[in-house]
Amino acid sequence: MVDESLLRALTPTVIGVLGRRGADFAAAEDAVQDALVEAVRVWPDDPPRDPTGWLVTVAWRKFLDAARADTSRKHREVRLEVEPTPGPAEVVDDTLQLYFLCAHPSLTPASAAALTLRAVGGLTTRQIAQAYLVPEATMAQRISRAKRTVSGIRFDQRGDVATVLRVLYLVFNEGYSGDVDLAAEAIRLTRQLAARTSHEEVAGLLALMLLHHARRPARTGADGRLVPLAEQDRSLWNTHLIAEGVDILQAALARDRLGEYQAQAAIAALHADARTAAETDWVQIVEWYDELVRLTGNPVARLNRVVAVGEADGPRAGLAALAGLDPALPRHAAVAAYLHERDGDPVTAARLYAEAARSAPSVPERDHLTRQAARLNAKLRR
Repeated sequence: MVDESLLRALTPTVIGVLGRRGADFAAAEDAVQDALVEAVRVWPDDPPRDPTGWLVTVAWRKFLDAARADTSRKHREVRLEVEPTPGPAEVVDDTLQLYFLCAHPSLTPASAAALTLRAVGGLTTRQIAQAYLVPEATMAQRISRAKRTVSGIRFDQRGDVATVLRVLYLVFNEGYSGDVDLAAEAIRLTRQLAARTSHEEVAGLLALMLLHHARRPARTGADGRLVPLAEQDRSLWNTHLIAEGVDILQAALARDRLGEYQAQAAIAALHADARTAAETDWVQIVEWYDELVRLTGNPVARLNRVVAVGEADGPRAGLAALAGLDPALPRHAAVAAYLHERDGDPVTAARLYAEAARSAPSVPERDHLTRQAARLNAKLRR
């Protein structure tokens, strides 16, 4: 049995070696994928003493074979003909540069996420396609286009941490589908990134992911229904992940360079700290949302702040804050429905829950909002 986690961990290093030998990113990545397939076939019966060296050797040969077969690359064959022997001195950690390359601003977020999962995460095209619930051919085209887009970018070109973090958070929010748990994969990749940079927002994102992921076992019931935060069985929350997330967050906040992911993580930590929903410190949560809005101006953050205001100062205060926001915002109707229900207006709340269900971004959320509307309508008919 091959240790797939080892293969995935070695993928960035091997791509980096091929890149320094003269392979462009697209060709290097293809060759490494071929070497990984070969490793899965060969290693169970003949495990190598030096897994990295083995992968470098096989990937380099795969690259040479592809280069020699491509007549348009004949001018490069003279330079590539001598096959260097892999050695420890050549194995440099290029993971950070691969993050920057795969999350290049010229790529769409979806393409950047797919390319990151393939080149940095070491996932196959099939695994990525299954995770995103798209045909393998569609995902292969997406990845190929992404590789062509970044093919002319120097491997040592400085990248943008903020773009990398947005891509990783996008992967995390895809959650779980198929055979690949994207939330867990995003956490693994963010841990990897955090080990290679002391950037406080990388730590903030890792803390945020851990704190959200800790609540995952309680988010759905046995019947698959969505369970709102206030109704979750908090005994199911993973206290080890919560403790780790809080520790990472506190260390990041101590650097006194606040960013949006740290602010979001602080909000998640306050939710995690409450033993019951009634004990949630909504006043502090509002203050953190104020910071988040100041940092980002994000309309979704403003909408989430409305919910916190409604809990801290009452539903009418929440409705007053909601009045200043664009009704076209995603989940605007759901927030309005919740606040109207708490304010004693079930007729308006039922109508808004039904409206929110029609525009829900996912089936579980749509079903939850439909049940909320049905619950209130049933009460009104009594």
